Amino acid sequence: MRNSVLAILILSFFIFSCRKDDKIDSSPDLKLQFSTDSLLFDTVFTSSGTTNRVLKIFNYNKNSVVISNLKLAGGSTSSFKININGVAADALQNIKIKGNDSIYVFVKAFINPNSADSPFLIEDELQINLNGNQQKIPIAAYGQNAVYLNKALINTNTTFLKGRPYIVYDYAIVNPNVVLTVHPGARIYFHKDAKLFISGTLNANGTLKDSITFTSDRTERIYDDEPGQWEGLHFLRPSINNKINYAVVKNALAGIRVDSLSNNANPKLLLTNSIIKNHEIAGVLGYTASITGINNLMYNCGQYLVIGLYGGDYKFYQNTLANFNFNFPRKTPSVYFSDNLNGDANKIYALKTQFFNNIIYGSLQKELDFNKKGNLGFVTDFQNNGVKTDKPDFGNSNIYNQDPLFLNIRKENYHIPSNSVINGKGKDLSSNIYFIEYINRDLAGRARVFPSSLGCYEK
Repeated sequence: MRNSVLAILILSFFIFSCRKDDKIDSSPDLKLQFSTDSLLFDTVFTSSGTTNRVLKIFNYNKNSVVISNLKLAGGSTSSFKININGVAADALQNIKIKGNDSIYVFVKAFINPNSADSPFLIEDELQINLNGNQQKIPIAAYGQNAVYLNKALINTNTTFLKGRPYIVYDYAIVNPNVVLTVHPGARIYFHKDAKLFISGTLNANGTLKDSITFTSDRTERIYDDEPGQWEGLHFLRPSINNKINYAVVKNALAGIRVDSLSNNANPKLLLTNSIIKNHEIAGVLGYTASITGINNLMYNCGQYLVIGLYGGDYKFYQNTLANFNFNFPRKTPSVYFSDNLNGDANKIYALKTQFFNNIIYGSLQKELDFNKKGNLGFVTDFQNNGVKTDKPDFGNSNIYNQDPLFLNIRKENYHIPSNSVINGKGKDLSSNIYFIEYINRDLAGRARVFPSSLGCYEK
């Protein structure tokens, strides 16, 4: 009998305690608190959604409250969608928040296309009604119309223009004997795991003041420097006469991949005045490839900045290749070349490398390495480079293991000061076939006078 009475008393205590928590405060003076006073989205591509913005609503009162109505002012016609504690709705009524507790509201933007080329502003607001009072949270996003390419076959000569960005889903293919011309200021964005295959010709010719962009279609700030979001630009065997000038290629798995030697006297890819950064595996990846690089800045890639496998023909002049990897546990050299197939001495490929006036530097002791198994056309011509290496045997004209003193690598500033050891150490390239068009000015457009500074920037 005593045990039964005790059990009843304990049960009554818990029931009474729970009921105390459930007391609803209906005072008109109550206010809710919010994790932010507004919800702002970065640019949203029309017909595409965004990641969620999160609003947390706090009830700092000791008793429970009931939100009579939480809704988007725009209702079902709003460009925004909300999810309240797991419930998707334009509006939700009678939402209870216990004392000293909170709820989450997730907001996503979906913007319909219109005729505008420039970004346009979309606005709405969350309205929260509590005990006869209304509190409001403004919501705003910039919408951007776009040209969408989904498993697109580019079969005729095509031009990408400045204005509306181009968004690639899955893949786009430039077919053989077709030229894709990309104008200054054009933006080509890639959805998750998308890629651009080039079997014809890519002619992407930006300018100093109006560069071309190849990157992911996620414009939220958290994705600004996130590698591996798309697969990269992939130049296939039939491809010829490719040029990328004044472009930014970033945040891919491998930014640029070239699969073969040139089919004519020109390099398979001429890469100039461009910034290659934040790629998960490599900035430039070649398989028996022909690549010429001039005045480029490459940095912050997960394994390699430049890697050439199974031989090839690589010419690099006045490039800055700097790999400090604050977010990657890298163990591979920034620049790496191999003349063999997976270490097999019976499968040797001709390898030619010519590097003049470059900086090859980073966080490792060895930032340049060769895997050499044979002597079949193995040519290394390294002159007047600043190199970080544990084997300073690439020639006496190079500067070994001397810090270039980049101004601020944390802020991606790879300019050099006047007291840098690499100032005035460049080989005279005025007779180079690319001098007039590319080498005579640095990446910032300043005149290059020999003996130049090493790398893509003059002091």
